[in-house]
Amino acid sequence: MASNTVRVLSIQSHVVSGYVGNKSACFPLQVLGFEVDTINSVQFSNHTGYSHFKGQVLNATELRDLISGLKLNGLDRYTHLLTGYIGSDSFLEVVQEVVKHLKEVNPKLIYVCDPVMGDEGKMYVPKSLLPIYREKIIPLADIVTPNQFEAELLSERKISSKADVIEVMDWFHSKSVQTVVLSSTDLGSDTTLLGMASSVKGDKIRLEIDIPRFSATFTGTGDLFAALLLGWMYKTDNNLPESVENTVATMQKVLHRTLDHARSLASDKPITAVHKELRLIQSLDDIRNPVPIVKAVVL
Repeated sequence: MASNTVRVLSIQSHVVSGYVGNKSACFPLQVLGFEVDTINSVQFSNHTGYSHFKGQVLNATELRDLISGLKLNGLDRYTHLLTGYIGSDSFLEVVQEVVKHLKEVNPKLIYVCDPVMGDEGKMYVPKSLLPIYREKIIPLADIVTPNQFEAELLSERKISSKADVIEVMDWFHSKSVQTVVLSSTDLGSDTTLLGMASSVKGDKIRLEIDIPRFSATFTGTGDLFAALLLGWMYKTDNNLPESVENTVATMQKVLHRTLDHARSLASDKPITAVHKELRLIQSLDDIRNPVPIVKAVVL
């Protein structure tokens, strides 16, 4: 295998129809030039925002089997690991083993952890995952991309000001995380979400960025955000402002295109989950060549 090959192992959910989890993360990373291998923590017919969904959940033994197969064939050398939605304690415990193993194979491996646990004050994974993330997974991560609620859960600190965000980001740094990006906080305005980020890789830098709000909510956006950030942090040699600006630029284009399409499909009827599936394939050019519309402000 060529030494300059950039390979990502992405462990998160999968849907047959639509775009969340690996379906949301894989295509953008491929467009940005990465080889992407995927392990599906769950395989569902569609995301859980629909009225019905069916499918399977991968267990810890099955995850170990897949990693063993890669290892036996010498296919376990990756430059990046990305993890997203994981629904059980035992599976998350094995993810810890996977991270440690992959970092032994390649000590330069970058682990991007999106600690998918909940949003807007509600957890949608068992509470028992929280201490595993806090004590075992986060200390192994190089980059984390929690939303505000997840950052509060992990750090056990309430966020009600920018100073609180900085304290929370510093908590992650104290756990050996080099780069922390809060993809959104409630500290913005009626028209914007406030994103904040901090990195101690090289010169310490903190920044904030005002992200235009949308009138609708979408599924799969956090998965897309984490994948884009992974891609741009590598392509810009860890330039945090440029990476965040490019990530937000692509997100804005994808969501604008998705909302316009949803409105055209729904016509005068209510917009449903199927209408709001992310328009990723149609956004190929915006993934490959983002044009930043908002600038990050270095603090």
